[in-house]
Amino acid sequence: MTLTPPEHEHNALVETAAMWLADQANPPRPIIPALRSRFNLSALEATEAAAMSDRFRICRKAFG
Repeated sequence: MTLTPPEHEHNALVETAAMWLADQANPPRPIIPALRSRFNLSALEATEAAAMSDRFRICRKAFG
């Protein structure tokens, strides 16, 4: 599957939001509205970013 530019940008924005969230010592609450507002994401994209940030945190703890 080849990503077209808009799809690639979309995924990059979700990943950027996930990395930002993973870096927060005290993540904003509620998370989804905060991600939607800060990164102009849809509810689905914000949910994907939140889940991705959890995976980033787990990998950082496991692999440094």
